[in-house]
Amino acid sequence: MDGTSSGSLTDDLSALDFAAVAPEEFARIVRGLSAKQLAEVMRGELRTRILGEVFGRMRQQFRPEAAAGLTALIRWKITGESDAVYETAIADGACEVTAGRSDAEPRTTLVMADAEFLKLVSGNGNPVTMFMTRKLKVAGDVGLASGLTRYFDIPKA
Repeated sequence: MDGTSSGSLTDDLSALDFAAVAPEEFARIVRGLSAKQLAEVMRGELRTRILGEVFGRMRQQFRPEAAAGLTALIRWKITGESDAVYETAIADGACEVTAGRSDAEPRTTLVMADAEFLKLVSGNGNPVTMFMTRKLKVAGDVGLASGLTRYFDIPKA
């Protein structure tokens, strides 16, 4: 994956079995791509696969001991070629992730573009900096949003 042209980059990533990519490897891939390249990759079926895999792993990356006593619904809105919405429900030391928007009222909603989302979940983006530069918008409980990283094992590239 040399990333010399967006076609080869997209082809290289399309061929990846994301389920077999370790979180640390995913973080390394994201770190090696520019925001423009990340935006190019996050189109069509590849975007659907990447988002599905990232949200699919949240349950395994969840740290129940860190979230003891926490009950919260977090809504994620990832903007790009279309808006993708996922919800993370934390309760009783468990984490459930669903695609789509429920009728429940979230405790916090995080809104960001594709590239920022990938940087955030791969440990390549600083959530405070992203918030201060308005690349990450938070509605609702800002305190909960600011502490989310302690509830999940964020990979290190």
